[in-house]
Amino acid sequence: MRKIKEDFLKLTSSLLWSSTLLESSWPRETREEELWFSKGSKRNHRAAPCNTTSCGLNRHTMVTQSKNQPHRRGEYNVYSTFQSHEPEFDYLKSLEIEEKINKIRWLPQQNAAYFLLSTNDKTVKLWKISERDKRPEGYNLKDEDGRIRDPTTITALRVPVLRPMDLMVEATPRRVFSNAHTYHINSISVNSDYETFMSTDDLRINLWNLEITNRSFNIVDIKPVNMEELTEVITAAEFHPHQCNTFVYSSSKGSIRLCDMRASALCDNHSKFFEEPEDPSNRSFFSEIISSISDVKFSHSGRYLMTRDYLTVKVWDLNMESKPLETYQVHDYLRSKLCSLYENDCIFDKFECVWNGSDSVIMTGSYNNFFRMFDRNTKRDVTLEASRENSKPRAILKPRKVCVGGKCRKDEISVDSLDFSKKILHTAWHPYENIIAVAATNNLYIFQDKVN
Repeated sequence: MRKIKEDFLKLTSSLLWSSTLLESSWPRETREEELWFSKGSKRNHRAAPCNTTSCGLNRHTMVTQSKNQPHRRGEYNVYSTFQSHEPEFDYLKSLEIEEKINKIRWLPQQNAAYFLLSTNDKTVKLWKISERDKRPEGYNLKDEDGRIRDPTTITALRVPVLRPMDLMVEATPRRVFSNAHTYHINSISVNSDYETFMSTDDLRINLWNLEITNRSFNIVDIKPVNMEELTEVITAAEFHPHQCNTFVYSSSKGSIRLCDMRASALCDNHSKFFEEPEDPSNRSFFSEIISSISDVKFSHSGRYLMTRDYLTVKVWDLNMESKPLETYQVHDYLRSKLCSLYENDCIFDKFECVWNGSDSVIMTGSYNNFFRMFDRNTKRDVTLEASRENSKPRAILKPRKVCVGGKCRKDEISVDSLDFSKKILHTAWHPYENIIAVAATNNLYIFQDKVN
C-alpha cells in the first residue's frame, strides 16, 4: 500500500486527479445517506476490502462499488446492489417507519465474505456479501431443476460435483437487531473487539452483541422524568478505535462526553467533558442551533477527536477538555445568511467529517457541491467542487473561492449565487490511499490523486 502523502493540499492544486462519477438510475431524485470505505484491522484479522466503498440510497437500496485495478488509476464498477430495508408501520404508535438508510458500517473481513451493518430509523441489520462462481451438480435425490426424484427410479449412485458458473454476488441478511429504540437511530459504531456494536438514538445508546439479536444493554440514557425538562439530545456516537471500553457521544448543545464502560454499566456519568466556552459577544438567536454537533470522529491514532458543527470543524486533544486544539472555518461567509438558512431549514443540515489515513488532513462538505480540505501541518486549506465537468478522467480539480460583497473575480463565485439545494453531507476517505468519495444529490463522485 502506498504511503499517504503528508502534504495533500499541495497535490490538489498542482496534480491531475482521476475521477469517477456513479449516477443512480432511479427516475426520482435520490439522496446518499451514508458513505463508508471499508478498512482492515491490524490485528489477527484478514484485511478488509479496501477497494470497496458503499453508499445508501434514499429509498432502501444499498450499493457497493469495487475497484477493478487496485493501486492503479482504474474504474469503479457497481459490485452489488440489494434492498436493505422495507417500509414498515408501527401500529401501536400509528407511525410509518421509512426504509431509508441512515448509516452504514463495515466490519473487518475475516474470510472471503464481506460483512456490514446498515440501519434505518428503527432497525439495524447485519449483511453478508459473498461471491459464488461454482454450482453443485449431480445430486442423487434431485434432478437438474431441483425437483425431488422418485427414489424408485434411482438406479445408480452419483457423486455430486462443483461446476464453474458466472460470478454471482449475493447479499444475505444474517442478523436483525430491532425493537430497542423508541426514537430514531442516528448512528451506529462497531467496537474494536469486533464482537459488539452500539446504536444511538436521540436519548439512548444501546450496546449489542453481534451474535445476539433479542437482547441489548442500555449504556446511556439521558431521557428526563419530565420531558419538558429536556434540554439536549444525542446527535452522534462512536467507539474508540483501540480501546474497546471507551466511547464518545456528542449533543445538540455542542458538548462531547467521553465514557468508560469499566466505571459502571450505565454510563450516564461521563469520564471527560469537552465543551468550548461561548463568547457572549457572538451570541445570537441561532447560536444554539449552529453549535449542535452533527458528527464526531476519533482519529485513527485514537488521540484526537474531530467534531463538525454547522460552521466549523474542531479537533480536540483527549488530554485537554477546556477548548479545542484546532478550529477550522468551513463556510464562515454564511454567518450573515443564517436568517434565510433558518427559513429554508438548511441550518439544520447535518454535515459529516473524515480524517485521511495519517490524520494529517481532514475533509468535510459544504453547499454548492463544494467540499473542503484542511492540512493540519501546513494550516493550508482548499475548496474543491464535485461536478460533472470534473468527472471526466484526468480532469483537473481547480480550487474554488467564494467572495463576500464587492465585485467577484472571474474564478470566484458570489455567496449570493450559492445553490443551497446542492450540498455534500457525506464523505469518505480511503484508509490507506489518497482516494476520496463524496455524495452529491444522486451522484457519487470518487477522486484519486494522479497515478502514472
